[in-house]
Amino acid sequence: MTIAFITHHDCTLHRVATHHPEVPERLAAIDDRMLASGLSMLLRHYDAPLVTREQLLRVHAEDYIDWVEASAPGSGGMVCLDDGDTVMTEHTLQAARRAAGAVILAVDLVMGGEAKSAFCSVRPPGHHAERARAMGFCIFNNIAVGAGHALARHDLERVAVVDFDVHHGNGTEEIFRNEPRVIFCSTFQHPFYPFTGTEVDTDHIVGVPLARGTTGTEFREAVAEHWLPALEAFRPQLMMISAGFDAHREEDMADFMLIEDDYAWVTRKLRDIALRHGEGRVVSCLEGGYALSSLGRSACVHVDALIGP
Repeated sequence: MTIAFITHHDCTLHRVATHHPEVPERLAAIDDRMLASGLSMLLRHYDAPLVTREQLLRVHAEDYIDWVEASAPGSGGMVCLDDGDTVMTEHTLQAARRAAGAVILAVDLVMGGEAKSAFCSVRPPGHHAERARAMGFCIFNNIAVGAGHALARHDLERVAVVDFDVHHGNGTEEIFRNEPRVIFCSTFQHPFYPFTGTEVDTDHIVGVPLARGTTGTEFREAVAEHWLPALEAFRPQLMMISAGFDAHREEDMADFMLIEDDYAWVTRKLRDIALRHGEGRVVSCLEGGYALSSLGRSACVHVDALIGP
């Protein structure tokens, strides 16, 4: 069955400044590695649609959406939505709408049986965006928008969101903190930006803070001890992944020591759970990853693991 690869040219038009790490070349690095590996020929490529206001309202406050739209600058303009690292230029709003729309399409393709799994190669990322707050390069919470759509339009009762970005997905946790139909499992460097993730620990919020210098072995032990039992008990009908690749040892924005094999391993574990409980349905969306070479390689093994044997 088809593996969907969803992106859009609009996501490459969002450019902040030369010193900013969240650059359009991130998507090109993934595309290049997919082509070089031959994986691109195994994927069905889709253009991301624009998210609708109704879809955003499932996880974001109406006043916040209005504020983001009103803040969008014209040609040559630049606006900061937080203390300085979440910036909008003239093409940012369109890119953010495509990024969230990609996950909506991914959910529909996977739930409709048109694709076995899907990877959304989009930007800006989303997992730091809270219900009414932009931060950490994130404007709309792409994975949360998709999960909200799965609950509302596909009548699911159990959706898993799993986040292996090196930064805590504070936005996703905040949005689903009181939503027991969503289990949120995450690993992240702590203490580290955004300095959250240790306040809540419930049956459906499984946050695993890890120290700087965490190796692949330690990461796998944490996943096996904390995530996998919780996910098995939850029996998710849909597995959704916030796929941040900035825990790689080549990244200079963080202090983890993961390699490609670690991303392949965790993807296979999550895919296995999806096969047991959700007919193999997996939707993955790009979050972080800023060292271009390791980002391309890591995304490639992640998608390869989604394809499976």
